Amino acid sequence: MPAQESWNVTLMVSSDGKTKTIVSAHHAAEYRQGEKQEIRLDGGVSVQLINSDGAATLMTAGRGIVHDNQDIEAFDNVVIRSADNTVIRTEYINRSSQERMIRSDKYVTITSPTRTIRGYGFESDDAMKRYKIFHASGESFSK
Repeated sequence: MPAQESWNVTLMVSSDGKTKTIVSAHHAAEYRQGEKQEIRLDGGVSVQLINSDGAATLMTAGRGIVHDNQDIEAFDNVVIRSADNTVIRTEYINRSSQERMIRSDKYVTITSPTRTIRGYGFESDDAMKRYKIFHASGESFSK
C-alpha cells in the first residue's frame, strides 16, 4: 500500500537554489520501506531536465519512478527531446541524478535533423550533446 497518493502532481528538484528537474504526472504514489522511498508515477509522465546553460531536455513516458537518490526510471513509450531537436525513442531509460546521464539497455532510435541511428543500448548526457549507442545501425543524410 502506498504511504500517500496524489493526482495531477508536479515535483521540483533543486540544488543550491537552482531548479534541476521538474517532474509532472497524472498520478503519484509514494512507497516507503525502512529508510528507502520511491515515488511511482503513472497516467503519463513529463520530465524537464534543466541543463547548466538553462536549456531543457524534455522527456515523456507512460510511467516512471523517482528514487530517493533522485534517480529517475521511465517506462512505456519514452520520448526524449533535446534543445537542438535530437529525439530519442525507447521503452525504458534510467537517468542518474549524480552523473546527470541517461542510459538504456533496450532498443533505441535517435533522430536528429541529419541522421537516424538505431540500436540496442545507449548512454547520453542530459543535454544529449554527447551520446553513445551500442549495437548500432543507422542512416545519414547528406546535402
